Amino acid sequence: MIVDEVKIHMHAGNGGTGKVAFDTSKGGRGVTGGSGGRGGDVYVEGVSNLSALKQFRHRKDFAAGNGENGRAKTLDGANGADLILKVPTGTIVHNLDTKSDVEILRVGERVRVARGGRGGKGNFLFKGPRNTSPTQFEEGRPGELFEVLLELRLIADVGLIGLPNAGKSSLLNELTAASARVADYPFTTLEPNLGVFYGKHGRLILADIPGLIEGASSGKGLGHKFLRHIERTKVLLHCVAADNADVAATYRTVRAELAAHEEALGQKPEYICLTKTDLVSADIRDAKLKVLRKLGKEVFKVSIHDTEELQALRVFLESLIVAPVQEGL
Repeated sequence: MIVDEVKIHMHAGNGGTGKVAFDTSKGGRGVTGGSGGRGGDVYVEGVSNLSALKQFRHRKDFAAGNGENGRAKTLDGANGADLILKVPTGTIVHNLDTKSDVEILRVGERVRVARGGRGGKGNFLFKGPRNTSPTQFEEGRPGELFEVLLELRLIADVGLIGLPNAGKSSLLNELTAASARVADYPFTTLEPNLGVFYGKHGRLILADIPGLIEGASSGKGLGHKFLRHIERTKVLLHCVAADNADVAATYRTVRAELAAHEEALGQKPEYICLTKTDLVSADIRDAKLKVLRKLGKEVFKVSIHDTEELQALRVFLESLIVAPVQEGL
């Protein structure tokens, strides 16, 4: 199960305290207190593993290493170890204390989210012409401590959208090597599924976005949770099942939820796919294709049991690789 939202605490390391020390031996250096080491920073780094947020389900507190205290003989304390937290690409790091956001969009991208505290000065650094035997020192500064919300929003080339039971999971399984769970009841898909379509000239990442319902944009069902995953998809493949009584109304229901969630979703390149065509007669199928084409979108028909229809859809996906849609891929 994909964990796509989790709240944790990040604590950068505290700086070490400066040392007060003297070398009173014959020929000694006198004042020799070293400074404390810097506390470690906390970073987040993008990885390709979509399940990377699972590590935060039960453990909520993460801390970098503290800087060591200063020592005698003008030896500074060692710096604390940095902490690097791995998150899936597409994760937004919401700092709930500063109200700032950071997006991790690429594998290997690393961003510092909490700065370690500065180490305190030892008495060696307070020595001067008028202060030859200083006893002053500094405490180490505390590292930054933040409460953070990690929110995953999938990055995919093509998002499969539609009402529950529109055939999205089955289609994803046929077009890619995915193994999305499929059953004949609403809300079969309780989390997004990803698959990779391999064409002759490259590949596309396809995301099966769980079924939306009317009112999803206002929080009804689990729709609001899933709508955010559509935000970063580049092209939408809108699946409408052929056994729906009114395919145009079905299409408009989902479109209304997209627009209500975010206006920009309605501007994404979109294609319609009439699915489950094997469940209706050829005459009914053709009539529904005619209705959908009046919506002004390119429409495909497909049954996972029809090799020719599947191949036509594969050819279309291949065309997206070869000639990306403007403002899409």
